[in-house]
Amino acid sequence: MSARLRPALSPIRTPTRDEAALAAIAEHVERTGIGPGERLPPERDLAEQLQVSRSTIREALKRWEGLGIVEMRKGSGTYLKVPVSTASIHMPLTIDRASDVATLLHTLEVRRALEGEAAAICARRATGEQIAEIGRRLDIMEAHHTKYGDAPEQDWEFHQSIFRATENPIFEQILASMRDAFHRFWENPLDMPDFAGRTFPYHRVMYDAIVRRDPDGARAAALTIIDMVDEDIRDADRRRTR
Repeated sequence: MSARLRPALSPIRTPTRDEAALAAIAEHVERTGIGPGERLPPERDLAEQLQVSRSTIREALKRWEGLGIVEMRKGSGTYLKVPVSTASIHMPLTIDRASDVATLLHTLEVRRALEGEAAAICARRATGEQIAEIGRRLDIMEAHHTKYGDAPEQDWEFHQSIFRATENPIFEQILASMRDAFHRFWENPLDMPDFAGRTFPYHRVMYDAIVRRDPDGARAAALTIIDMVDEDIRDADRRRTR
């Protein structure tokens, strides 16, 4: 067979040093039983044990932070936010143009597919303790919105608590991969006061459906929220470009 007719093969991809570091850290977390809320070993110790630079460890942990897996607290250390194991799937998503309306609408299409199903699964599967945590996050979000007129961070934590209650870590990781884009957008939401404020009552509707163990009701409320945000983005963009 001539070289021209041979099937094309792609080169074997060698993991980058930070990917290899994350795999090793995940193995350490699993082996030692470090759980959410607990601190990881210091960057210096990780670098020495893995024989890599501290900058490699820091870049690796920043990737996890971007996915919502850890929280890096200045002067305190890095804390695990969700369970991690060697079987975990991490799906970093790069969205460079958070101010691009088309990009935001694309991410909303993905969220529509994910959040409706996540809410339905949560209504079927969440434990009493998890439902109580969702309710606590909702109370915090509503109080912040009443006092300040917005609550982007609190809203995100509310939705994260629903994803977490599905007991399917892939839901939470995919949503976390979109976090930066939406947070940058919320810093300047198309100059629209109280952007998406009309969605806030439907968060309570969704929570009430979860409490009732009503998957269809929870799904419907989640989709209503996404549809309203979609409409508000389109309306604000039309006014801005007139």
